[in-house]
Formats: sequence, C-alpha cells, structure tokens
Amino acid sequence: MTRFALIAAASLCALPAFASETTFEQVKIDAGKTLFEAECRRCHAVEPTDSSYGPPLENIVGRGAGTYPDYDYSIALEASGIVWTPAALRAWMEDNDGFMPGTKMRHVGIEDRTVQDFILSYLVSITPQDNSAISK
Repeated sequence: MTRFALIAAASLCALPAFASETTFEQVKIDAGKTLFEAECRRCHAVEPTDSSYGPPLENIVGRGAGTYPDYDYSIALEASGIVWTPAALRAWMEDNDGFMPGTKMRHVGIEDRTVQDFILSYLVSITPQDNSAISK
C-alpha cells in the first residue's frame, strides 16, 4: 500500500461509524483534502489569498490551463489549449512531464488511481461553478 493510500485509509477510518449523514462522496472529498494537503499544498494553495509557489487551484476543474491571472506559466502550458477536465487532471497528476513537456512544475507522479480519485473529488468540491457539462 502506498503512502498516499495509507493517508486516505486513515482519513476513512477517522470517520465515526454513526455518521449517517456522511456520504461516500464526502468521505472521498475529506480523504482528497488530506492527500492534497500532504502532496499538493507544498506548492499550491486553494484560495488565491493564500501564498503559494504555483497557481491557486480553486475553480481548477473547467479552467483553461495556463490562464490563472498574474501567474508566470511556462510557454508550453500557456499555449496548450488544454481545459482542466478530471481526465486531464488525472493525467497531469500521474505524469505531468509526459503530459506536458516543457512545464515548469516538477514531476509529481501520483500513479495510484484511487489516490487520484480522492484528490479529484476534492478538486471538484473546491470548484463551485457548475461543471456538470465537463467531460470526465
């Protein structure tokens, strides 16, 4: 079991058994937030007002790649024309260098699809816009 999966499992175990109003989707979001904090937060904030090295990720799902205002993106990312769908974010998490050669971001390599699912659930949850039309 990967370190990421252990973090997610710990998050799931921390939920009280009697929490009937807690849905599985909320469990995934909570685990995803824990995983985000462990792996993504060192460079990315959620809120634009929080300091971070990379661009903030609030409203990332459905946003065009390289379009957050006042962030110095790589030319490759700015010119990519990619929209951050769940599938594109999954590919980015798994191998951002392979997905977008020339990016400034260091390689992350989150290969565990379950961990990706949790993080994606969290990223969708911090995207308040209606993203129901975005393909998976």
